[in-house]
Amino acid sequence: MDEFKILVINPGSTSTKVAVFKNEKALLEENLTHQHEELKQFSRIWDQLEYRQKAVEAFLQRHGLQPLAFQAIVGRGGLFRPLKGGTYRVNAAMLADAEKGLQGEHAANLGCALAWRLAQGNIPAFVVDPVSVDEFESLARYSGHPLLKRKSLSHALNIHTVARWVAEKLTLPYKKSQFVVAHLGGGISIAAVKGGRIIDVNDALSAGPFSPNRTGTLPLQGFISLCFSGKYSEDQIRQMVAKEGGLIAYLGTADAKEIEQRIKSGDRRAEEVSEAMAYQIAKEIGAMATVLKGNSDAIILTGGLARWTRLVNWISERVGFIAPVQVLPGEFEMEAMALGALRVLRGEEIAKDYGK
Repeated sequence: MDEFKILVINPGSTSTKVAVFKNEKALLEENLTHQHEELKQFSRIWDQLEYRQKAVEAFLQRHGLQPLAFQAIVGRGGLFRPLKGGTYRVNAAMLADAEKGLQGEHAANLGCALAWRLAQGNIPAFVVDPVSVDEFESLARYSGHPLLKRKSLSHALNIHTVARWVAEKLTLPYKKSQFVVAHLGGGISIAAVKGGRIIDVNDALSAGPFSPNRTGTLPLQGFISLCFSGKYSEDQIRQMVAKEGGLIAYLGTADAKEIEQRIKSGDRRAEEVSEAMAYQIAKEIGAMATVLKGNSDAIILTGGLARWTRLVNWISERVGFIAPVQVLPGEFEMEAMALGALRVLRGEEIAKDYGK
């Protein structure tokens, strides 16, 4: 079997994860932390590009690696235009959309540019299953008003990966499998995955269950009154919904380990709020099960919060009647990006052209 060496780059809000893979195996992985004092000099996330490139180049230099020694470089896919799932070649159109912040500012928008710059046009530069993967069926797009269309913005990378793995585990053809996948992290995405396509999913930034630091769906009339109360600016409202909601609003922390300790110490408030989050997650799983008309091969719980045994048990008690529950704790973004590139290098999948 041919050996392929792949460099994987995953920019986050305050760090850039970098990994070296040989085929499916991670040889080296490091989290390059960026200090707040360094990042605040940049007015836009895109302005951090050169700074983050130097950090990745320093990582390569420390380990005696050259970019052109790899068979491919993969960057995290950002908030591009809506597109189908899969592995995409980085091209000028993708870079332009990433720089514009087409669907919003996000550190993941830097992934394609970092891969492109390091590849220097000599080796393939890819992204895999960007945040903006959109495989919705037509009925899923209706919101309730024609001025507001439902968007597909989710943890598509992890969702597709764990669905593939569970299909393989259950010896099901991936293209014929049906799953409800719940990615449980700082944001929560709960998806109906049919034949390898995310045909419906909540917008993890503004809908669905509340999460450690996001509000999820809010009572609309009350929220409208809050917006026009004169007490909050638009930026403050957005901060409240996307960064200061959920567990952090109710309990003052988003740390699941701290909350678990509080529950064990007899904190009834911490227990009730946490169970309420599990309750909302279970309700959304039930909703996505109806999208699949009740025909789900499994319910998959994944993401960092899938390590929280109490939370997983609460959810499983409510949804176990729908389908068997499979738990894959953790986020598999680095593996998922490497595997997406590997499928193309091995000829198992054809890389897609962005914008075509």
